[in-house]
Amino acid sequence: MCCQTLLLEPHNGVLHITLNRPQSRNAMSLQMVSELRAVLADVACDDQVRALVISGAGGHFSAGGDVKDMSGAASHEALRDLNRVFGTLLQELEALPQVVIVVLQGAVLGGGLGLACVSDIAMADHQAQFGLPETSLGLLPAQIAPFVVKRIGLTQARRLALTAARFDGVEAARLGLVHFVEQDAQGLAQRLDEVLDQVLRCAPRANARTKALLLESLGQPLGPVLDQAAQWFAEAVSGEEGIEGTRAFVHKRKPRWAG
Repeated sequence: MCCQTLLLEPHNGVLHITLNRPQSRNAMSLQMVSELRAVLADVACDDQVRALVISGAGGHFSAGGDVKDMSGAASHEALRDLNRVFGTLLQELEALPQVVIVVLQGAVLGGGLGLACVSDIAMADHQAQFGLPETSLGLLPAQIAPFVVKRIGLTQARRLALTAARFDGVEAARLGLVHFVEQDAQGLAQRLDEVLDQVLRCAPRANARTKALLLESLGQPLGPVLDQAAQWFAEAVSGEEGIEGTRAFVHKRKPRWAG
């Protein structure tokens, strides 16, 4: 796929996606959002891709939405649709069957923080700058807010959104927004290698089903969730991955997953 705002690098079952608008600290334009959605649509049904790693060019993850797009919207309806499409991107990224990892450096603001909140695994430089600056601009973190609440809880989300406070990677870890904090780029690279090695040990279909089960467990009645889990478990035990995993365990070898 040819992208103007993204760099794509597939490697050993992992698709590395770099947000590539360094002149604007990787502010997410409508074009970038559209290109990201197109990539996700392709990846969602690609069994050869086990994980996505999203990072930013030029020392920043993303400074949020592109103000030029907002100022160029011709009507109230255009602004509404422009805002809503970013929420759709967050929904699609959260629901992606593959494992989504974000590597956070520099600015992680607004929409950039929203992307971090829908990742499965997040790692940050200790000096990365996080925040929801929208209210300080007279705006709302409209599409981001539900995902922030889901990630760190309502009380902390209220504090951060209603003060537009900035915080670093260490505080992001304390809040539960990120899982790992490293001191420099080398530390982030080493941590990423370690996490990818762990992810690739797991069966791809089992990971996808487990991710879906975890997401469904939020806000859904417990009975139907457990019924679905039982059905998926039975399918896994008798399926290709379950058989291979059991054989590998018995023969004390690493499993060989399809794809």
